[in-house]
Amino acid sequence: MQIDDLIKAVEEALDELKAKDVVRIDVHELTSVTDYMIIASGNSNRQVSALADNVIEKAKAAGARPLGVEGKDSGEWVLVDLGDIVVHIMQPATRQFYDLERLWESAESRRAQQQPTAE
Repeated sequence: MQIDDLIKAVEEALDELKAKDVVRIDVHELTSVTDYMIIASGNSNRQVSALADNVIEKAKAAGARPLGVEGKDSGEWVLVDLGDIVVHIMQPATRQFYDLERLWESAESRRAQQQPTAE
């Protein structure tokens, strides 16, 4: 399966159940753990859990098996590990507290500053 197809399946699964503020971050140059992180918000424990279930279902239908799912019991923050893509689905307060977008943007900024300049 192509990673672009899996990204599309994940984003459609999130959109289908009205996830809020979906963000895709390309982290392939920052970590060897995954290539992309997709971050989305759900308004309640129930919606966060349902979004995760839908992502898992659509990923399986697209031929990708999740390597792991964490946090589904609490519904505050569910992580779905699809290998090349890690999906974080959080309630807004949890998302704001951990601010993963800023964390990864900061890592990218630091990496760019450490790159030698061509002269």
